[in-house]
Amino acid sequence: MVDDAETSAMRVGNTMSGTVQGTSMQVGSVHGGIAFHYAAAPTAGTRPDQVPKPPRRFVNRRADLARLDGLRAEGASAVLNGMPGIGKTSTLYRWAHDNQQHFPDGQLFVDFAKLRSTTGADLSEALVMCLRALGVPEERIGSGTAELESAFRSESAKRRLLVVLDEVTEPGHVRSLIPKGEGSIVLATSKRRLGELVLDDVELVELDVFDPAAAKELLGELCGRAAVDADPRSAERLAELCGGLPIALRIAAARLHSDRLTLAQLADELADERQRLGRLTVQGADTTGVSATLHLAYRDQSKPAARLYRVLGDLPGVSFDSGVVAAAAALDTAASTRLLADLVDAHLVHRTDDGRYQLHSLVRLHAQETARETDPPETERQIVQRVTTHYLALTTLADLTVRADRLRILELDEVLHQPADRIDATVRRSPFAASEAPGRDAIGWLEAERPNLMAVLRAAVRFGFDRQAWQLAEVLTVLFLHHRHLADWRESLTLGADAAHRDHHPAAEARLRSMLSRPLLDLRQDDRALAELEAAIALADGSGHPVLPGSVRELLGRYWDRRDPERAAAVYRESLEINERAGEARGAALARYFLGRALLVAAEETDEAERQLRAVYEEFLGLVGKDGEPAPDRRMAARALADLGRAQARCGAEQEARATLGRAIEELEEQQAFHYQGEALEALVELVEDDGERRRLLERALKIHRKSGNPRAAEIQARLEG
Repeated sequence: MVDDAETSAMRVGNTMSGTVQGTSMQVGSVHGGIAFHYAAAPTAGTRPDQVPKPPRRFVNRRADLARLDGLRAEGASAVLNGMPGIGKTSTLYRWAHDNQQHFPDGQLFVDFAKLRSTTGADLSEALVMCLRALGVPEERIGSGTAELESAFRSESAKRRLLVVLDEVTEPGHVRSLIPKGEGSIVLATSKRRLGELVLDDVELVELDVFDPAAAKELLGELCGRAAVDADPRSAERLAELCGGLPIALRIAAARLHSDRLTLAQLADELADERQRLGRLTVQGADTTGVSATLHLAYRDQSKPAARLYRVLGDLPGVSFDSGVVAAAAALDTAASTRLLADLVDAHLVHRTDDGRYQLHSLVRLHAQETARETDPPETERQIVQRVTTHYLALTTLADLTVRADRLRILELDEVLHQPADRIDATVRRSPFAASEAPGRDAIGWLEAERPNLMAVLRAAVRFGFDRQAWQLAEVLTVLFLHHRHLADWRESLTLGADAAHRDHHPAAEARLRSMLSRPLLDLRQDDRALAELEAAIALADGSGHPVLPGSVRELLGRYWDRRDPERAAAVYRESLEINERAGEARGAALARYFLGRALLVAAEETDEAERQLRAVYEEFLGLVGKDGEPAPDRRMAARALADLGRAQARCGAEQEARATLGRAIEELEEQQAFHYQGEALEALVELVEDDGERRRLLERALKIHRKSGNPRAAEIQARLEG
């Protein structure tokens, strides 16, 4: 039996009397020795130095580092953002390392990506980490977020600290960790822009890819300057193929070392877009590959934004607006704009100053790669068809705006009256109609979109959309009549003519092959031009089209202009007869104009040429449209005026000729007929005596011809240097 005293002695208790400082432990029975091992806790006044060491080879970013210097001087915090792999973290590490002297009480560091991946910890855990680093005892740290924020403000109030936060995802991560002390700042990196932080006086610093010089400099640091100096062209190619993206350049350098490749060998590997991303991965370390880096940003997107990202990878062209994206993704424009904003915020899409959008070259390849892995095989074909339909409608509207009565083979109703699911609503009305200068704006739009239009045309041919391909090539010609991009003009008409042949449309093929002669003649490929014209004559004569044979003959006459003016005049007369018989007023005016030019070349008929050119100038200005309203062709009138000036000079009226050519040069510029403006400038040179004025005119002509790729540029350059 146990008495009360024994019971009392056996009872377990957990009370303590007296005062204890530090850690207290209570035990029951102890058998043997006891040893306690504690990690040394930071003490008050501890100076933390937590920011990781920067990479040893760090180049460029001088402007960005200087901006951070300026923000520090102002006591302003900042968030660095930019596309994945741009070097946000390395830049912060570099700046923190170089500026330790400005933060005598230490530097704190929180890697939010690591917190999320290991414990799923939130802001509270980040605050706890910072308080511990500042030497705050555990019992004073507290638990709730509000309590922790208050404690951090108190502990940082009398210190000058730098707080570096990597991979923050929420504005609150930054707000709560802005230290209170004078001269203290927080610098953070984020995949998103976190624009809301502007309201908290936090600056947003966006890093851009390296320019070619900086990219080459980094390669020199990583691969050795001797290798870069020995083969600078391959180094430049490699920098270009990496798109100036720092992570891509670093991985490329790692591959050069690990695989014992030369700069030229790796550049040749990366030149193949199909394997570029796969080659920008270090063997055995896939997580450091460019594709893996981009995929981390992609997987954070909503399903609609992720789908749009994949669509953008298959979108032909180099830049785009929300209307094109809406057409490509079969969305309305408002929805495409919202989703584009999400992708811009994630730095997967870049928004340019003019409101358009672009993908970095490696991002585009990743989007394509992801689309192949995710979407059905026919998806890209559907995207290309929708985009081709969209661009064809807009280009047709632009062509109609510039010259409504131009000869066209395509059926306007077929192009412009598509079902609602095939064409964006914004294309159903001309976007150029409300402009004060609709023709100029239409040409401006075509010029801005030229790289995209060429890419769409190539994609349409690749997927076998032959009808749309030749239609697009036909209406795109209006651009090249004003801006002489000869290589693109030749390519577009070649693609279009071949597509018309596959589409079994002889009239379209005849039209496009005859038009193809124009850039070929400018490029001095005369034999091919004649072959195309002869094929076009046969096709046109057998097409049953009432006007087309006259148009093709007009273009054949231009071939003979250079060789046999009399034969050219005979062909123009045939064209004139066909157009007059068909009641085609503008076609007849064109034939008369070129007939006048042919007479001008034949020196014995100069007076007749002057008379005809003066008359046709008025004829172009007096043209009437199909609706009975005036429809002057000011572009062709300006061309006729320039040739009239040449005729006047040939007749000996040099003063009058100078005045006429001066007017023509101004009117050709107003009509954006720059090729012909260049020719008129050259004609005026021969009538000017002042050497300085002659040189100025030749330099203007040189600039025009050089931009278009015209061989005349080399001849003018030689004349200027002679």
